[in-house]
Amino acid sequence: MGNNFKMVAKTMFGFEEILEEELKKLGAMNIEKGVRSVSFEGDTGFMYKANLCLRTAIKILKPIRTFKVRNEQDLYDQVYKMNWEEYITHDNTFAIDATVNSDIFNHTLYVALKTKDAIADKFRNTQGRRPNVDLKHPDLQINVHIQRNICTVSLDSSGASLHHRGYRTMTNIAPINEILAAGMLLLSGWDGETDFTDPMCGSGTILVEAAMIACNIPANINRREFAFEKWRDYDEDFFDKIVESSLKKTREFHHKVYGFDKAPSAVRKAKDNVRNANLSEYISIEQNNFFDSEKTTEGKLHMLFNPPYGERLPIEMEAFYKGIGDTLKQNYPNTEAWFITANMEAIKNVGLRPSRRIKLFNGKLESKLLKYDIYEGSKKAKFNR
Repeated sequence: MGNNFKMVAKTMFGFEEILEEELKKLGAMNIEKGVRSVSFEGDTGFMYKANLCLRTAIKILKPIRTFKVRNEQDLYDQVYKMNWEEYITHDNTFAIDATVNSDIFNHTLYVALKTKDAIADKFRNTQGRRPNVDLKHPDLQINVHIQRNICTVSLDSSGASLHHRGYRTMTNIAPINEILAAGMLLLSGWDGETDFTDPMCGSGTILVEAAMIACNIPANINRREFAFEKWRDYDEDFFDKIVESSLKKTREFHHKVYGFDKAPSAVRKAKDNVRNANLSEYISIEQNNFFDSEKTTEGKLHMLFNPPYGERLPIEMEAFYKGIGDTLKQNYPNTEAWFITANMEAIKNVGLRPSRRIKLFNGKLESKLLKYDIYEGSKKAKFNR
């Protein structure tokens, strides 16, 4: 237990509880939910595992120092004092990422610059040479977070956002973020116990994330690199064992995951991404228009999709959303249908009352994840049996 340390998993608004649940299942200790973040404790191996397995985490940060700041000189002095030789040498490269919510500092780039100056000056003054900055592929990614007058300096163990899963090489006009897709699936209660469809599948992200959840495949198994792989204390053999152990926990899936899209180009891209994720045996995709489709499977169907909002794709929204409601009512009995939209006016045309509304953000767009229960007969008939 003595080797445990505090970490912070960053996430999207609305996903804090499901990230907390993911961390519990993974075996984290001392979990505390925050806003767009969950803090927890674990050892180095758990840090590797968190990066590999968490579906709703954007980054895993390892705080190494927290201090009070009253002004920019305080920030510089405190960062300068830190023992940076423990993490990098003058031959390495580094980059600073800053987030600020403070009256003292109001510019993240300035905070990043001041931090960079302190580290560079420390090496120059003590060793005569300083490490260079590399914004694209640094040896050490440093995160500086200032909340009012409290500054936390962390090592970023992930590097590029964890939504870069590694399987998606082809995208469409409005691709959905992989973390958003996974989070919506978990919020919807998707557990792989029924058939699943995405009837407007675009580049196939929701389908891939659904199959990975159903088979308990680690979220980032296809990712090329994590930032911790360039740390001085990185243990490659240990990480390989964690990957191997995580893959042993995958499970068979005995239902169907299928999707369709009316655009041939989207179908091609989706099939490519499914192939990249090594999930072709679990996911089928074909060209079809949702409004001409009907349920083809027995038993309950779980549906989740991301229809156009009218933001980037020119569509007659009123008729489009009315078509969604009509198609669900007429062609998809015994279906639990979920979709996300930022077009609150368009929802009124669906003609069905959602049983759940969950506030989320798709990029910067405030959105709602909506649930519609489509019963076998009418709702009234169901309760009169």
